[in-house]
Amino acid sequence: MPSTGSLIDRIDAEFAALDERLKRNREERIREYRERQERFAALEPRIEQLREIWKPRLDALAERFGDRMRVTPKVEGSRREAAMSVKSDLAVIQLRFAVAPDSEARKLIFTYDLHIIPVFARFENHAAIEFPIDAVDEEALARWIDDRILSFVRIYLSLQENEYYLKDQMVTDPVAAVSFPKHVAGATLEVGGKTYYFIGEETRREFEQKQAAASR
Repeated sequence: MPSTGSLIDRIDAEFAALDERLKRNREERIREYRERQERFAALEPRIEQLREIWKPRLDALAERFGDRMRVTPKVEGSRREAAMSVKSDLAVIQLRFAVAPDSEARKLIFTYDLHIIPVFARFENHAAIEFPIDAVDEEALARWIDDRILSFVRIYLSLQENEYYLKDQMVTDPVAAVSFPKHVAGATLEVGGKTYYFIGEETRREFEQKQAAASR
């Protein structure tokens, strides 16, 4: 009867080969993790250098708006963020610039987000630009930030213009205390023969709940 010794040796060889592959894979994952951590550690000085591009621009924006703008800087690990609340009788305005690396710490991603409630017209509410960490085009980054800031300024001024021309059509959300033209109301509610206008369903529900609680 033929021996099974050769078969057993071959089976053992397959198991040994698998163990070797798993070991190499584990070592590769450890190496990649360490390299990624090293790249994240090297981010701080580079981001701090680039701060000299965006900080004076955001400072200039805040200076021009004066007490109409409140800036809240935020740092979370390698992420930098500047959130700006802008005073307006016409809308709730939130502007945010941020920079953060991608998950592999090979790129820096700069983002711009603008939230305006209620929405009066179409506008750029999000934009992003990215560069390899070791090859950031500083002139292109500066132009991108300048363009986003000017876009925001134009939107803000158009809101003020709307407020002037639409003043006879203005209503106020009783919860958010924000004024806006009634035709852009996100929700309405009839109470006691009076129509209330809201920037959205959230403030309408809150108002309705308060009315219900007051009537008990």
